[in-house]
Amino acid sequence: MIRVELALMLRRRRVWLCWALLCALPALVAVLLATTRLAPAPGRGGAFLSAVVSNGQLFPAAALALVLPVFLPITVAVVAGDAIAGEASAGTLRYLLVRPVGRLRLLVAKLVSVTAFVLLAVLLVTITGYAVGVAAFGFGPDAALGGGGGIASLSGAVLTPAQLLVRTAGTVAYLALCMLALGALGLFFSTLTDSPLAAALGVLAVVVTSAVLLPLDAAAAIRTYLPTTHWLAWIDLYRDPVLWPSLRRGALVQLGWVTVAFGAAWANFATKDITS
Repeated sequence: MIRVELALMLRRRRVWLCWALLCALPALVAVLLATTRLAPAPGRGGAFLSAVVSNGQLFPAAALALVLPVFLPITVAVVAGDAIAGEASAGTLRYLLVRPVGRLRLLVAKLVSVTAFVLLAVLLVTITGYAVGVAAFGFGPDAALGGGGGIASLSGAVLTPAQLLVRTAGTVAYLALCMLALGALGLFFSTLTDSPLAAALGVLAVVVTSAVLLPLDAAAAIRTYLPTTHWLAWIDLYRDPVLWPSLRRGALVQLGWVTVAFGAAWANFATKDITS
């Protein structure tokens, strides 16, 4: 069942279109920066954009920061919202469940498919960011002089390329978990409606609500549990030493959202009358 869902996901044109659009934005920004050499001043613009002009190895982090606020959540919402609602709107859900396929097994397969989409999306943005970053900006002045290509961390200490690779891998894993929380929410909303668009809009409504509540003092009691609160905690991976408390807290919150959302999806789907 899982293998079938993964194959279906990879055959869908909209999935490849989502990945292409995600990779196109960082590539466009890299071309503009390389052409104009007008990087934002430190503290302005996207994270790491002020540093990528002098070292292209940092561009994967900048690329992830560029797609995180809007484009990545939208693509995850679209794909996850289509998981169950897409089958229902196409009239195939009822026939799918006629076969000896348990509803929990189907939900797990859909969640694995969404997880694969999320992980591949973050990986493709990272790989594209590294390729265009190095092509546009090189490996930095130290590498050109034979100094090993060290990269300055946000704390001022120099990271080796190997250390940067490990921290970028950690960033990929952390952001994939954050987006998986949205994917699980999309799966839940997908069990509530036969409209993939309505399910996707439900996910985006949660994201917008969280972003609106985040700066409000009145929401201080629930701020830690909002899904967008810890999205930028991955930046602490580029400090030396790494600030682990914020990352651990963020990972636990996202795991909580995944667990609650998937549990709600199963509770609703297990008792739902399938008429389409």
